[in-house]
Amino acid sequence: MGTLYIVATPIGNLKDITYRAIEVLKSVDYILCEDTRVTGSLLNRYGFKTALLSFNEFNENFKSDSAINDLVTGKSIALVSDAGSPLISDPGYKLVRACILKGIKVEAIPGPSAAVSALIISGLPPDKFLFLGYLPKKPGQRKNILKSLSSILRSMVDKKLKATIIIYESPYRLTATLQDLREIFGNIDIIICRELTKMHEEVRREKISESIDHFSNVTPKGEFTILF
Repeated sequence: MGTLYIVATPIGNLKDITYRAIEVLKSVDYILCEDTRVTGSLLNRYGFKTALLSFNEFNENFKSDSAINDLVTGKSIALVSDAGSPLISDPGYKLVRACILKGIKVEAIPGPSAAVSALIISGLPPDKFLFLGYLPKKPGQRKNILKSLSSILRSMVDKKLKATIIIYESPYRLTATLQDLREIFGNIDIIICRELTKMHEEVRREKISESIDHFSNVTPKGEFTILF
């Protein structure tokens, strides 16, 4: 049988890729990626070409079956996301589970992660953290999760446990999510990281009311990581 490699890729700066990741991406039979144009640009940057196949939330089930068949026959495949570590708020979980059930080797090639990068520069306690990924798009569902989170955090404090919370958010829902956070948690201190490792990287450390005021007067751009 072949091996499925889960390969982390840069979250912005294309220099943030490991030698091992490049070696694997060069050597596999093909690469499963969210957007062939994005991954193609990465391969071009390092001067090599490997066959690319689209793998996203819309074709994950079909492509997983095809990939499993190839792995069983001895082919090696790499799975990447557009940026960062695959499966973290990206497709791939079903494929990994299917490989495990089939007895196919799954190997991680570690590297960049927006959540971990934001955590270590946030100034918040990094020893314990709770990563929620992207919250639901629907306001009602989003508020229900945040209310449940509030109860969990109160329970943790009662047990003398504290954890840093990490959330991903798109520019389109950023302000609404910040408003929900203020409604449920109050005017807390918050860290917002945008476009980490890129030219326009921004890290804001302020009261959540200040963040709401700022992003209500500008058009949010890029991907955001929220910590508190």
